Amino acid sequence: ASSLINQVGFMVCGIGIGTQMAINGAVAHAFNDILFKGLLFMTMGAVMYRTGKINATDLGGLYRTMPLTCIFCIVGAASISAFPLFSGFVSKSMVMDAAGSEHLRLIWFILLFASAGVFHHAGIKIPYFAFFSHDAGLRPKEAPRHMLIAMGLTAFLCIFNGSFPQFLYSLLPYQPVGYEPYTVPHVLAQTQILFFSALAFALLLLSGIYPSEIRCVNLDADWFYRKGGRLFYRTLDRSFNTLNRVCDQWLAKGLTGAVNRFCRNAPARIVGGLLAPFGRLGGAGGDSPRSYRQQIQDAFERGTVPIGLSAAASGLFLILLFYLK
Repeated sequence: ASSLINQVGFMVCGIGIGTQMAINGAVAHAFNDILFKGLLFMTMGAVMYRTGKINATDLGGLYRTMPLTCIFCIVGAASISAFPLFSGFVSKSMVMDAAGSEHLRLIWFILLFASAGVFHHAGIKIPYFAFFSHDAGLRPKEAPRHMLIAMGLTAFLCIFNGSFPQFLYSLLPYQPVGYEPYTVPHVLAQTQILFFSALAFALLLLSGIYPSEIRCVNLDADWFYRKGGRLFYRTLDRSFNTLNRVCDQWLAKGLTGAVNRFCRNAPARIVGGLLAPFGRLGGAGGDSPRSYRQQIQDAFERGTVPIGLSAAASGLFLILLFYLK
């Protein structure tokens, strides 16, 4: 997934250069990138599916039992590295040629360095550590048939576009393309870059800088936002969630509950207190005004109101209505 940044960088450079050749190169490389990047993801997905491993240090020697997946992975690695006869070679070189035609020397050297780098970290390391390297003792089955069919079709398109680029060129926005990738200088220059990058990998491997058996965690720029993000969320949790708990305790459960209890009992007490003398005069609830007030309060709390109180309220409403008229 990190190599996606590399490939998109070629496309962005092509758009930035802005010539017809550069735009055609960016479009062609976007099309090819979907194919070979998807192929690499599928091969690694098949390895994860069969082995259950996600670390390169846990893999190795899988070419013995997963030979077809290994071949498809090599095709994807060769395509992303822009090997001749593979898809990346016929599209990535268009952007570099456009930069050279516009005399953008610095951009051309950066793209050249990036082309060698992607072969080093994606074209070699992915198939080497997964299928070769040290033998991890894993003997999984070959990928399922439907996975092999998907990988095979994508690998075929990678080779077809690299070997017969004119079909892809015919689909580009600016016609005629007028670009020939298979010239002797271009093939020799790209091959030299790739072989010297492979030599650098071999020297690093022999020197012990790439010991696949050693488990380690690479510290990258993501360390800052991983650690800082954890601290940031912990700070927010202790501040805002603490405030939320206090508000819930004092406002939602405390104040709101008190208001709810008051609103539920206060009308019954007020109405019962006002009507208690009338109940005593009428002989309701015995001789005690408190017993009549308690009856009204209990009726309010149960959700029932005496019919006499409802009739009195209706009569009061009609009197006020006619009086206001």
